[in-house]
Amino acid sequence: MGIMATQKDLCDVIVIGAGIQGCFTAYHLAKHGKRVLLLEQFFLPHSRGSSHGQSRIIRRAYPEDFYTQMMDECYQMWAQLEHEAGTQLHRQTGLLLLGMKENHELKTFQATLSRLGVKHQCLSSEELKQRFPNIRLARGEMGLLDMSGGVLYAAKALRVLQDAIQRLGGKVCDGEKVMEIKPGLPIMVKTTSKSYKAKSLVITAGPWTNWLLRPLGIELPLQTLRINVCYWREKVPGSYGVSQAFPCFLGLGLSLAPHHIYGMPSGEYPGLMKVCYHHGNNADPEERDCPEAFTQDVQLLSRFVRDHLPDLEPKPAIMEHCMYTNTPDEHFILDRHPKYDNIVIGAGFSGHGFKLSPVVGKILSELAMKLTPSYDLTPFRISRFPGLGKAHL
Repeated sequence: MGIMATQKDLCDVIVIGAGIQGCFTAYHLAKHGKRVLLLEQFFLPHSRGSSHGQSRIIRRAYPEDFYTQMMDECYQMWAQLEHEAGTQLHRQTGLLLLGMKENHELKTFQATLSRLGVKHQCLSSEELKQRFPNIRLARGEMGLLDMSGGVLYAAKALRVLQDAIQRLGGKVCDGEKVMEIKPGLPIMVKTTSKSYKAKSLVITAGPWTNWLLRPLGIELPLQTLRINVCYWREKVPGSYGVSQAFPCFLGLGLSLAPHHIYGMPSGEYPGLMKVCYHHGNNADPEERDCPEAFTQDVQLLSRFVRDHLPDLEPKPAIMEHCMYTNTPDEHFILDRHPKYDNIVIGAGFSGHGFKLSPVVGKILSELAMKLTPSYDLTPFRISRFPGLGKAHL
């Protein structure tokens, strides 16, 4: 009887962190008929991590082939999830990359799209003016339009996945913070409420990743940043909206900004357009909501809005916060713990992981099930960082 009870209590996989990566991982595992438990420290829904908010950009445009190639399957999986849930999760608007003609990054984006046969258009300053009259360009700026780009409905996607996991027989336990992980066979995970056992564990804990990994003898080179998410009022409501066929955009190599500036058409807040700086300030995830005086990025955005988007008020109407967890090379970590091969780590999604989460979840679920991963994981291994991942050798 005792053995039967423990077998019954044993999960196949525990996933820690119910952001978009953890949700897709649990979803794929549940689809494979695995007994999966998804643990979340906060009560759902919450805005403390990196997956909340109503919108994210989806695009095929990337400088690296491997992301563009992964996006093919991501688009299929997003469409499949929409079909299963009977609700729209994505809106195609196109993605406009803005940069100087000679900008190396812009050329790299264009080369990748051409090489992989992704539908795109190069737009000269003149063509841009005609097509998007409410974007003001600097001299020598041109555009590259990724036709497949658009907006993902982020908060809605999380809800749909959490429902799907439970419908497929998985468990979602929120308001349970993980206090201790005991490696072994099985792994023991102790939360603020109770203890669980599983054959494998997947950690998708965003900015809390190292907090969980340190007691397991590894610290990843992750930088946690607090990002200001800014919304700007349209002088004429709808002028940067979907009805005007306004695209998402990404500003590359702008003289005033060392990092990208991105935006998406007004939608989530009527009459407000989301325009943000793709970088922030170092922050402890526990202190994310503390007020801060440092708003250099907001001043920089104000200048960008004033110069490039003249039909917006150059002062943000709403400011929200989000967390990024960055790796030094801005590529993800998708790998097993160097010492414990039944502990899988997904981390460092660097503010560009949301759109790729269907495939990230698939890869992490494959690692947890000890299956051969569907993609080459060389760019995502822990061992690419000096002094880490020695156990792979």
